[in-house]
Amino acid sequence: MKIRSVVGSVCLVLAVLLIAPIALTPTRLIAQSGDGSSIARDDEDRGFGDDRDSRVRIGFSIAPVRLRYKARDRELVGLGSYLVNAAGGCNDCHTNPPYQPGRDPFRGEPEKINKAGYLAGGTAFGPFVSRNLTPDENGLPARLTLEQFLRVMRTGVDVKQRHPEISPLLQVMPWPVYRNLQTSDLRAIYAFLKAIPSAGRGAP
Repeated sequence: MKIRSVVGSVCLVLAVLLIAPIALTPTRLIAQSGDGSSIARDDEDRGFGDDRDSRVRIGFSIAPVRLRYKARDRELVGLGSYLVNAAGGCNDCHTNPPYQPGRDPFRGEPEKINKAGYLAGGTAFGPFVSRNLTPDENGLPARLTLEQFLRVMRTGVDVKQRHPEISPLLQVMPWPVYRNLQTSDLRAIYAFLKAIPSAGRGAP
């Protein structure tokens, strides 16, 4: 009887050790937000998959401004929005201020991007000021053609030469990171910037 009891106890312990980890393994990653609520890091919970089409859908869902584009450019614009608003953090430097009063997530407030100044530049970094990325009167983002935009993003050269006494290259702007993007991604970013509202001539 003692032997059976010992064997039974050992089996019970083994069962707990083998089954418990499986039962307790979470089905998705969970992050804790600043307000104590749980946020699922699972695109399936948001109704999105994990492919190019889902990035396009996410891009449109998080675009903070109304977009104008041709039907044939829809996929590029959506992907560009995903890269600019979800991956790139362009708003943090190129919108001044980045968020509406009382809606700054860095202060634990519900997020609301400053639509009026969206990507219109004007943020100072010492002697440098972030550029206006919105379309000009000819529909060119930052007054750059696609070829110029690709050159800037690949080489960092400042085609406007705003600070020749310091460097012919853009400073602060993290082009050494963005130059590693595929050309198709850079084209998507350009298409998105063409689709956003213009800030007008008064922007930097």
